[in-house]
Amino acid sequence: MHNNAMNIELLVVPDCPNTRTAADRLHQELDRLGLHDVTCRTRTITSQAEAEAAHFTGSPTILIDGRDPFAEPGRAPGLTCRMYRTPEGLAGMPTADQLRQALADALRDEPVARHPDR
Repeated sequence: MHNNAMNIELLVVPDCPNTRTAADRLHQELDRLGLHDVTCRTRTITSQAEAEAAHFTGSPTILIDGRDPFAEPGRAPGLTCRMYRTPEGLAGMPTADQLRQALADALRDEPVARHPDR
């Protein structure tokens, strides 16, 4: 199976209050999808230059295979807290359902990415 090929990175600013909760939610949703072998790396972004290089638009940012599934066009990179649009309103991280959907979408998209001529 290709699950262990998935690369997940949690980008945060120092002392982000949502880091632990975001990491826990991410691990829970990976487990729910049966992706027990996928590892998640946490990276702390400490400068504006790092934020720009990583296309980091706030903490926490979840990258799945280098893509931000919750990216909002026009949002500038920066060392800030991030707000996500959820069915309940703005929140400091995506809901479990939103995260599960983003992971499932990435799994579905993976073969397409390997075969761009499709």
